[in-house]
Amino acid sequence: MTFEIAHRVTEILLALAFLQQSAEHIFGTRDTRQLYTTRAVLSIALLLGLQSHWILLGLSAHSLIVLHRHNGPYNGGSDRMGLLILYCLALSQWLPSGILSHAAFAYLALQVVLSYFISRQVKIVSPDWRSGQALREVFSFSAYPVSENLRAFANRPYLLWFASWSVMSFEVLFPLSLLNTNSLIAVLMIASAFHLANACLFGLNRFVWFWIAAYPSIMWLQGRLIQGL
Repeated sequence: MTFEIAHRVTEILLALAFLQQSAEHIFGTRDTRQLYTTRAVLSIALLLGLQSHWILLGLSAHSLIVLHRHNGPYNGGSDRMGLLILYCLALSQWLPSGILSHAAFAYLALQVVLSYFISRQVKIVSPDWRSGQALREVFSFSAYPVSENLRAFANRPYLLWFASWSVMSFEVLFPLSLLNTNSLIAVLMIASAFHLANACLFGLNRFVWFWIAAYPSIMWLQGRLIQGL
């Protein structure tokens, strides 16, 4: 995947993610509607590829207003990922073409890879994750909108143990997928399915679109690494 294609696909996916986020505030207060209507308009312009470098700059400036409005990324990890993608795209557009522009985009890819790997590091040292207890508590006591049928999984300790180790194994092996194109595609498909499952089970729908929006940067970086090898 070339830099130009990966960059443009990332812009499109980020625009769609921002549009979904903006749609959540249609029935908010007047100030909130105005704030996210502005983001939606800028996102549509980015989706259409209209002066992308200026639109990315506008979205970056607008993000500072949103951060001030909510005293930080109000939805946690998914908002932080969205901002990371936005700022890396803006930097890669405004920095001189070549190594600096590519470095900004590569930084995005590396951060996404590390997000999976570091997540595993946090889990593997936790006795609750190694035993499956952490997932049991998620299904038993979580405030996420888990249905009563899904809460029954809390009573299946062997399944939860297997699920815990499957997640941790996937996350630790994620960086190794950069060594082979087919492996990377397979791993990204698994990661997408993982985020989609979390959206269906727990309502974490934003994570799906923001993380997928970052995947083209990983595919581009992997291509560069293979060429270097």
